[in-house]
Amino acid sequence: MGHSNIWNSHPKNYGQGSRLCRVCGNSHGMIRKYGLMCCRQCFHSNAKQIGFIKKTVTNQWTSEVQPHKIEYHDALHTEQG
Repeated sequence: MGHSNIWNSHPKNYGQGSRLCRVCGNSHGMIRKYGLMCCRQCFHSNAKQIGFIKKTVTNQWTSEVQPHKIEYHDALHTEQG
């Protein structure tokens, strides 16, 4: 058994290459938070269907909306108090 046969003979269960997007199978730009296991491109296109809503941030002193600062809030994991 030469070096080339041994190099990839053991399956890799750790690191960036071991996790794939459950929608498209891509391994780059993974969002693992809340167990999404989805790449950022698929998350952007499916965020509303998953239950995330866009919330714009407003300045409390001037009441002006800053559209370039957009936060995603999870509708399923919000605390009701």
